[in-house]
Amino acid sequence: MSSVLACAIPLDGHVAPMLAVCRSLTRAGHHVRFLTGAAYGDAVESASGEHVQLPKTADITAEMLDAGRERDGTRLTGIRFAIDNTRRNFIATLPGWFDAIKREIGRGAAVITGDIGVFALGAVCARPRSERPAVIACGAIPVVLLSRDTAPPMTGLPPRSDLLGRTRNRVLNRIVAHGIFRGLQREADAAARRHTGASLPVFLTDWPRAADAYVQFSVPGFEYPRSDAPRSLTFVGPLRSPGVGTAPPAWWRDVEAAETVIHVSQGTLANRDFGELVHPTLRAFADDPRVLVVVATGGRPESDVGEVPSNARVARMLDYDRLMPHVDVFVTNGGYGSLHAALAHGVPIVAAGDTRRRSRPALGSRGRARGSTSARERRRATASAPPSSRCSRIRRTAPLRDGSPPTSVTRPARPVSSRWSSA
Repeated sequence: MSSVLACAIPLDGHVAPMLAVCRSLTRAGHHVRFLTGAAYGDAVESASGEHVQLPKTADITAEMLDAGRERDGTRLTGIRFAIDNTRRNFIATLPGWFDAIKREIGRGAAVITGDIGVFALGAVCARPRSERPAVIACGAIPVVLLSRDTAPPMTGLPPRSDLLGRTRNRVLNRIVAHGIFRGLQREADAAARRHTGASLPVFLTDWPRAADAYVQFSVPGFEYPRSDAPRSLTFVGPLRSPGVGTAPPAWWRDVEAAETVIHVSQGTLANRDFGELVHPTLRAFADDPRVLVVVATGGRPESDVGEVPSNARVARMLDYDRLMPHVDVFVTNGGYGSLHAALAHGVPIVAAGDTRRRSRPALGSRGRARGSTSARERRRATASAPPSSRCSRIRRTAPLRDGSPPTSVTRPARPVSSRWSSA
């Protein structure tokens, strides 16, 4: 049995997949300590893990991310928001993460498995392998590695690997790493040196390249091809993620009895304005007795949706493994986990959103590649989508629908903590 430290940014979309890993590891006999925010203590305990609470200085929330979008009455978008969000919620929280991980290594953690949003793990990887635990990076969001075959993720440009494409990618990647994000990289390196004695080994978001293994919870066909991806990158399929503390709502039998179910959600972050997707979908099917519209608010109070038609049901969060088998069409702004849940159950998708306002155009492109319908250039959605036989590709190819972790996560590793503990 190994002592495993699991780490996740304290946001539902990051915690839920790591809870699935935690369950599998504990079933296999490993002892798992789960480092994340205070709000997830009960969820960790229910997954048979031992909750380790992040310091308050590192414990962010979805509300904090959304509140930071406003500057002088203006909604930040694009590069401005990416820089501001990264500085406030990821760079500023690094000291708390460093200290917490350092303590856990001192307790004898043999393996650290963490979601790729935990940038502090890059500093762990900077140490020689003989001086640290094995580190497994887990991808529950799109692969964001800079590559000669793709433009930087925030640009929304499609991949291109011919001579002109690679020239474009090289220039844009350099602008991002050594221009736009240069200041953030310096701040992150300085924080890492103060707390661990070593700078980050690579560009901030490229830290999974330095990990001993990089496990992506998807299939190769869903991601842009990267000929320079690290050999450690392994696609294991979408994990089974019941969600964080999501019991069936009181109206669940209405779902089971409905002739047609339309599910609409704007996720947990881009859910400030329900007029973008939720309200148009409710209006499109208002009071149609053949259709039940199921809304997930992404954590916001149900009352924030306002008055709903008689054929609509609203919940803060829903268990997608329970819901998706009943869904006929999914209307979404393209969240990674929800797209996979829909595709894994063969559900047709309407992916909508405005590329000028949000940073998810690449997810829309991935969805189209899987046969879904995209309306991403419109701010307001339409609520219709043709069925697609290609939506079942992930379901057919995903090897880990039962939530089993890759064997590299469970492989025992020798805990080496003395130098880190004294750093």
